[in-house]
Amino acid sequence: MKPPHRYHDLAYLALLRQILFHGRSKGDRTGTGTLSLFGERLVFDLRHSFPLLTTKKLPLRWIAEELFWFLRGSTDEKELREAGVDIWKEWATKEQCARFGRAEGDLGPVYGHQWRRFGATPGTRTHIMGSPGVSRLSYRDDGFDQIANALDLLQNSPDSRRIIVSGWNPREANTVALPPCHTLFQFETHEEDSPHPSPYGHTPDHERRYRRVLSCHMYQRSADVFLGVPFNIASYALLTEMIAMVLGYRAGDLVVSFGDVHIYKNHVEQVKEQLSRMPAPSPQLYVGGTPENCSPLEALMSIRWENIGLHGYTPHPKITAPVAV
Repeated sequence: MKPPHRYHDLAYLALLRQILFHGRSKGDRTGTGTLSLFGERLVFDLRHSFPLLTTKKLPLRWIAEELFWFLRGSTDEKELREAGVDIWKEWATKEQCARFGRAEGDLGPVYGHQWRRFGATPGTRTHIMGSPGVSRLSYRDDGFDQIANALDLLQNSPDSRRIIVSGWNPREANTVALPPCHTLFQFETHEEDSPHPSPYGHTPDHERRYRRVLSCHMYQRSADVFLGVPFNIASYALLTEMIAMVLGYRAGDLVVSFGDVHIYKNHVEQVKEQLSRMPAPSPQLYVGGTPENCSPLEALMSIRWENIGLHGYTPHPKITAPVAV
């Protein structure tokens, strides 16, 4: 059952509550310990409102800047930091990067690389003067641009069931400090009946208008439900809205499927605080201002924070919690 579209928090809070009371106690890579379930699912209707949680304040600009960073294909954390966003800083330290022979801030083949240059052949390695054992790896220009391919299929073969972007490359998953958690997403489109209102309670077929609707299904192998998942929901909702806008479609559903969905044990008190709060109506999102007479890819890449409008966002205060690295 879909959650009421004006209160997107409700489905998320139900998942939090389910994990808190029924999650299995497990160990994890970070040594923190979790309460975990496996194989959960959330659905958000984007037709009328945007799923930015209201039971704690979320920084949509940070979410947007990270998404722009992914779409550019960048894996340099310094670029994100220059935009005022530090959510990747724990994995971009000198110590973390040195584990893989990379310079501080060089995250390696994470999301941006996989989205825009999947399978690119490693090229030359340039050693960095003054840093023994540290180098920068370049890639040949033979990777597959999954974002460009998805846009092409959405525009020219919109009924295809192969509109998929994968962030998971088994060859490279162990060459980065944090391999992709949201590993794969698929787009679906269909024509949705959107009749003009009729004073007689019936709209003749010749007066009906049909508009193509874009939905997204994302799979997340590992989900930090308190800290990470609210960002992931908003990020993929924003991506869906952006792509729908540049193609002239309408955003439909965002479906999020999870593998291991968990609450870290040092987040339990914060989760209880969030569960005690009353949700507010979800806000409205607007994306616009892209240039005319350009390709969908060019239009998508031109979107900046200044092109995004958020209306009616009245959240509770933010709740802080430590990041498990």
